[in-house]
Amino acid sequence: MAIKIEMLRCFASVAEHGSLTGAAKALGRTPSAISMMLSQFEDHVGAPLFESARKSRLTPLGAMIRTESLRELAHFDRTTRAIEGFARAEGGTVRIACTPSVAQTIMPHILQAYRAARPGVRIEMSDTDSATVQRDLTEERADIGIATLPHLPGFERHLLFCDPYGAVCPIDHPLSRNWAKLTWADLAGVPFISNGLCADIPDPEFQPILAASSLFVRNTASILSMVRAGAGITLLPQLAVLPDFLDLEFLPLSDTETRREVWMLSQPPSALSPAAQALVEAIRAAEINVSS
Repeated sequence: MAIKIEMLRCFASVAEHGSLTGAAKALGRTPSAISMMLSQFEDHVGAPLFESARKSRLTPLGAMIRTESLRELAHFDRTTRAIEGFARAEGGTVRIACTPSVAQTIMPHILQAYRAARPGVRIEMSDTDSATVQRDLTEERADIGIATLPHLPGFERHLLFCDPYGAVCPIDHPLSRNWAKLTWADLAGVPFISNGLCADIPDPEFQPILAASSLFVRNTASILSMVRAGAGITLLPQLAVLPDFLDLEFLPLSDTETRREVWMLSQPPSALSPAAQALVEAIRAAEINVSS
């Protein structure tokens, strides 16, 4: 007969309480059931574990087994809690890759509520450009990706929101004075900082402006720093320019209907951990308001 975890638990409880009655009360069993299991355990090891029937003193073998039993029971209980917590979406790690604007404006409120409900789940979030988000998904470095993403085979895709593109310039830039009456043509000759999202704007009138740009910057924070420094203007979606950037102007484009589409991609529910699936559902349920 193999040693069972309940045998170790029974023995450890008797050793702790010093009696069958105390162990039975702690484990919710009858004293006779505790006595029978303890006898089976002693028969298996082939020697007594207590010096007398009173169960108040351990034999040397009993003392050794008690030490090993407590170690094994602690490990078993930790493992059980981890398994049950993982299954209930109360444990594990969820990896998110998203664009900086999403990380700064959308995710904080979602993650605050999610972590309050599931404090045992570890969240790892990286903010990067859309191309890297896509690569992190396909190379299995992220469970959830939020960015301007195409349909990818094997992934579920959900549109979260759209926001308009606009020119971003210092608040005192000449373009901001009469922007409502300006067109693409008015950007010709203005130093322009291109970025990865510019490729998503198909307007023919914009292409010469993009082609003339001699400065490409990938990171949003760096782009905005360059604009602040007077290196040029750029085009960004509205959500990328936070309200506290008081020294910058976001000027909506009147010449285009193009809007940035932000999608969430994840593997099917059967391939996600319960914690990751719970976060997918929380993101889908969130109210994301982007003014047009």
